[in-house]
Amino acid sequence: MSDRLSIRPVSRQDYDQWLVLWQGYNAFYGRSGLIALPDEVIQMTWARFFDAYEPVQALVADCGGKLLGLAHYLFHRSTISIAPVCYLQDLFTSEASRGKGVGRALIDAVYEQARVAGSQRVYWQTHETNLTAMQLYDKIAERSGFVVYRKLL
Repeated sequence: MSDRLSIRPVSRQDYDQWLVLWQGYNAFYGRSGLIALPDEVIQMTWARFFDAYEPVQALVADCGGKLLGLAHYLFHRSTISIAPVCYLQDLFTSEASRGKGVGRALIDAVYEQARVAGSQRVYWQTHETNLTAMQLYDKIAERSGFVVYRKLL
């Protein structure tokens, strides 16, 4: 990737470009069309990034003013650690920037934010069919072996 790539916190001026990436992420995971996220969820997610009392944070990959990717993460308490744990909740890069180091740069930036916060662990999930991303993940992290269960209420 070009030297111009920078990873930085999202800013309010990024909304339009962030929204395109966010919609791409949600479409990738089947949350579009009739089952798209409601606008109030999108607006609340955006607002949380700028609320000092919210644990949700956002980074963007910026290349000359064009956003190429996003990472949303949060810190939470754990019953097995005193330090906070970092959960990388969402990671997405534009299709054109895949395979060019953008995803890795975003993950590395989350790792750094976790170190600064005193966290000793960053974790995330991906869908078992996301084989392209898993090629990167297998190089920069270890699979935990845990299986995720959920029940919608």
